[in-house]
Amino acid sequence: MNKLVFGTALAALSLVLPGVAQAQRTPGAIIVVVDTDRIFRECNACKAAQTQLQAQVTSARTRATQLGTPLQTEAQSIEQAAAAARNTTGAARSAAETALNTRMQQFQTRQTAAAQEVQRLEQNIQSTQANVLRQINAQLNPIFGRVMEAHNANIALDVAATLARSNTLDVTNEVMTALNAALPSVSVTPLPQAPAQQQPQGR
Repeated sequence: MNKLVFGTALAALSLVLPGVAQAQRTPGAIIVVVDTDRIFRECNACKAAQTQLQAQVTSARTRATQLGTPLQTEAQSIEQAAAAARNTTGAARSAAETALNTRMQQFQTRQTAAAQEVQRLEQNIQSTQANVLRQINAQLNPIFGRVMEAHNANIALDVAATLARSNTLDVTNEVMTALNAALPSVSVTPLPQAPAQQQPQGR
């Protein structure tokens, strides 16, 4: 009698909560892992892009030095002139202070222009890095799906997200080969700019 009641209760529960029975049919996890850090270091397009990006960084640093060195020299010269002006009096001091004010204004203008140029160079490099990553990821995402399908996997993990794993789960080489074939090179340029919207003319 108890068995009959228990069995009836289970049947009723399965009717009330059909999601429980459905969850029990979820397939087991079949996992592959990918070393994405290695992909971004070693893929053909990645290595070529890294070389060009490093050249841009080096060029930007050189330009920043070219802009900064004369500004530092001028700042020191202004400090020396200010110290000399403080040791004068009367009309000579007034003339020296007027000249210093003019130099300070010119210095600040040059300093602002230099800072803006360096900022533009940095933003250009950051935009270029983002564009390179965008192009690589656009090819990687479908490749992950195809490699998973080839291995009948339903989960792909980055190796950095695992504590321990079997080497047989690693499909990095397959992903690398597919990426090199699909993306031999990338455009090492800033992100495309959205076209500016024209403002409607007033009537």
